[in-house]
Amino acid sequence: MSNYRTVVVGTDGSDPSLRAVARAAEVAAAPTTRLVIVCAYYPTDPKELERAQDELGDEAFQVMGSAPAEDTLRTASDTARGAGASGEIETFASVGEPTAALLSAAEKHDADLLVVGSRGLNTLKGRILGSVPSEVSRRADCDVLVVRTSR
Repeated sequence: MSNYRTVVVGTDGSDPSLRAVARAAEVAAAPTTRLVIVCAYYPTDPKELERAQDELGDEAFQVMGSAPAEDTLRTASDTARGAGASGEIETFASVGEPTAALLSAAEKHDADLLVVGSRGLNTLKGRILGSVPSEVSRRADCDVLVVRTSR
């Protein structure tokens, strides 16, 4: 049984991030453990969206405004329930970049554990975008679980 009272996990709607949500749900399976699922997004500005699609290709879904973020959170919540979360599940869409959104949510909800997927962006794109797991691990004030999501 886990001693964690509040677990925060991030998702962008991708399959790897939903694997991290499922692992967070397993950790947060106790009925007394609260699971907070966070999805960071950027407001949709047509010119910025077009530029993001050009630069990010298939990853552009991460920057398409709050409606996709809310859909992502519903899917993640369903995934968490299916993976065993039995306590309270909160969802939180946050404008901005993922690292700041996760750290802010962890602080706001007084998280004991912050869960992120490894995602494995070991490419030029990954170095440009930055490593969310690395930054979160370095800056978080609580325990961090990095779930291996790429195989």
